[in-house]
Amino acid sequence: MRKTGQVIVFTDLDGTLADFHTYSYEQALPALDSLKKNSIPLIICSSKTRAEIEKFRSRIDNPHPFISENGAAIFIPLDYFSFEFPFTREDFTYRIIEFGTPYHKIRGTLQKMQSEFPDTVKGFGDISAQEVANLCEIPPDEGFLAKEREYDEPFLLKDKAKLENIQKIANEDNLQIIQGGRFYHLIGENDKGKAVSYLTDISRRAYDNITTIALGDSLNDLPMLQVVDFPVLVKKPDGSHDPNITLDNLIHSPGKGPGGWNFSVLELLEKLM
Repeated sequence: MRKTGQVIVFTDLDGTLADFHTYSYEQALPALDSLKKNSIPLIICSSKTRAEIEKFRSRIDNPHPFISENGAAIFIPLDYFSFEFPFTREDFTYRIIEFGTPYHKIRGTLQKMQSEFPDTVKGFGDISAQEVANLCEIPPDEGFLAKEREYDEPFLLKDKAKLENIQKIANEDNLQIIQGGRFYHLIGENDKGKAVSYLTDISRRAYDNITTIALGDSLNDLPMLQVVDFPVLVKKPDGSHDPNITLDNLIHSPGKGPGGWNFSVLELLEKLM
């Protein structure tokens, strides 16, 4: 039976629900509790890998679908929906809808960039799990989870003057470069907005009158913010809002990280519930 009226919240992790430096979500606990109390799905939509998101979901006891690697794939737990829907593949845990380009093809393009512009681009595939952990400010064991890439290669760009040149190489292989909170990302034709829209459309088969909220802090969150009813831009660690993100209906969170996330979610829930 269809339910009437449902709020769905989509969220980025780094610098949004999770603190940019410590990855703590403690300041967001009141809003997280309110979402659970009101049976509101919280959908993580991050540049992180499936393995990283699964670990975070476990920490906050989140049973809902999630979107990995900048909209590359949607992971929907088996039996989450009571109806059939199209999906790409299935494993023992999820039905998986894939939009992204396989990682080995992404790496092939990155290696072309490295060949043409030596010492300019360094991806996660070029460094150790310890180095990844150091760059991301995460525990060493989580560096291995961050390297379990399936569709997206985060990379460091030593010379930003070369960005236009390497973008041309990416475009030749039908790939794109987007900018996240910490790294540039080499990805396929996927983005967070496409995945959020697709999952929202599936959810409309279960609920009438869906209202969507999304929270993010960086340019790679813009496609997600563009396709929801209430887009929220969270302040960056330096206390500024990303100036590259402009929408007519954009809500500017008054705080940064999980503190700002918490304030904005609670304020919107009070308005909508």
